[in-house]
This record gives sequence, C-alpha cells and structure tokens, in this order.
Amino acid sequence: MKNILNVKSIEKYYGNKGNMTKAIDNISFSVEEGEFVGIMGPSGSGKTTLLNCISTIDTVSTGNIIINDKDITKLKSKALDNFRQNELGFIFQDFNLLDTLTAYENIALALTIKGEKIPQIDSKIKEVAKYLEIEQVLQKYPYQMSGGQKQRVASARAIVTEPSLVLADEPTGALDSKSSRLLLERFEMLNQDLKTTILMVTHDAFTASYAHRILFIKDGKIFTELVRGKDSRKEFFNRIMEVVTLLGGDDNDVF
Repeated sequence: MKNILNVKSIEKYYGNKGNMTKAIDNISFSVEEGEFVGIMGPSGSGKTTLLNCISTIDTVSTGNIIINDKDITKLKSKALDNFRQNELGFIFQDFNLLDTLTAYENIALALTIKGEKIPQIDSKIKEVAKYLEIEQVLQKYPYQMSGGQKQRVASARAIVTEPSLVLADEPTGALDSKSSRLLLERFEMLNQDLKTTILMVTHDAFTASYAHRILFIKDGKIFTELVRGKDSRKEFFNRIMEVVTLLGGDDNDVF
C-alpha cells in the first residue's frame, strides 16, 4: 500500500533564543492510502500545530513532510497554493462556509478554482451531495441549515476535488451528539467505499473511535499509538479511554 503522508523528524519552535517553545519534538509517522487516522492529545500537546504544519497553514522548523511523493517543506508560495488546491481537503470545526453562497455554490467554488467546466462541476456536486445526503440543502444558505448539515456541506467541499488527503480539525466540535454520529458514519463510508484518506484531530474519544488508528501526542512527541484491528468500535473506544486515563483523566478534562 502506498504511503500518502510521510512525516520525517519534524520539529517546530516558537519564540526566540531567550524564550523558545518547542511545540513539536522530533515527530515521525506515516499514513497509508485509504487509512483513517486520528490524532489525540491534551491541550497544548502540539496536535493542532502538527495538523497546521501538515495542512501547510504553518511551516516546520526542521524535518520533512511528504504528501503524495511531494516534499511540501520545499515548495514555494505559488507551488504550495497549487498543491493545496489539488492535493488537500479541509474540514474545520467552524465549517468555514461563505454566508453569501448557497451550499451548491460553496461546494462548486473548490472546483471552479481548479478550472473545472460547468457540466463536470454539476455532475460532481450532485454525486457527492447524494453520498452525504445533503441534496435537499444544496440551494440553501448556511444560515438556513443545521450544524450537521453545514458540516456535511463542508465535507462535500473537501472531498469533491478528490484530494490525496483530507484533514479534519475537530470536525464534530460544534455538533450535537446526533449530528456528530451522522457525520462520523459518513466519514466511515467515505473511507471504506471511496478509499478517502483521512487525518483527523479530535479531543473526543467517541469521535476517535471511528478511526482505524490513533496517534496520541504529549509534550510535542508521540506518546503511544493504538490500532483498531478487528475490535468493534465500542471495544476500540474502551481502549482509547484507557490511554486517556493513563494520561491523567477523562476525555472531557484532559483532551
């Protein structure tokens, strides 16, 4: 199986010599094509910084990040913009939908930027909307949608360009439990049926239990790793909670 993501000995520093903070401390790991990987860790552990570096929002101080055989740490601004548009999909906690555009237009924007023709755009939007069960909201504006519908529209926007890697930052953080479950079930379907590769940061053990593998980050380092294997989701959840407890509390006050 091909590695979509290779993170090699990355470090990230903030500040200057007199007051320097090491947010990421020599982290290395890889993600295979078609994997669904979660990242968990206490507040301040470096998990968000790690995702920001992989998503090209931030840059590493040392080390290399290779996505689909391209070292993004060596790309210049224009090449990096093109890479971001073609290879990465983003799902954020606060949806990041444009309020003045309908759901259809929000999803179409990603394809328009890539230069897709109108017939192809329409076909791709209808296909992904059917898959995520958002056909009924395509002509609605964000203020007319529920939180769960907004997040599924945001997910459609992220995957409609067929990126190599989808990056999800606390995707259920603004959703109620029912909407969270529906979204995570769609994530499972995207991963299993379309082989979408997903890297997801979450503080929530229930959300993390939908992934195949969890990387736990502590003090800027990988603390441990859990692989779901043949476990049921409930069994995997219990194993995740054991690690959370080992780190010093339950997932509400530690993560």
